[in-house]
Amino acid sequence: QVQLVESGGGLVQPGGSLRLSCAASGTMFSIVARGWYRQAPGKQREWVAALTSGGSTNYADSVRGRFTISRDNAKNTVYLQMNSLKPEDTAVYYCNTRGRRTAVSPLLDYWGQGTQVTVSS
Repeated sequence: QVQLVESGGGLVQPGGSLRLSCAASGTMFSIVARGWYRQAPGKQREWVAALTSGGSTNYADSVRGRFTISRDNAKNTVYLQMNSLKPEDTAVYYCNTRGRRTAVSPLLDYWGQGTQVTVSS
């Protein structure tokens, strides 16, 4: 069973920084990409950043230049460094992994439980 556990959320003032971590456990046959999504109160979940298995990164326009996604393969962990945080970044942040558990498994999305990020003075 694949499990994703996020950590690192909290309360930060505007302009501050946080680093989110997503530790994965369980084996995957293949991973297409790992990424981060967020959901603010009353809004739909939105994509934030992605890191492909080949190492390519991509970001939503709203966070490009402020957020950085990275990984530590030895720790099977993905990070989201968030700088210059704004009140509109307030949301629950979810870690995502898209991949196959076995060679014949369907391509699925796996999700963590989420971590709250609040940007407020």
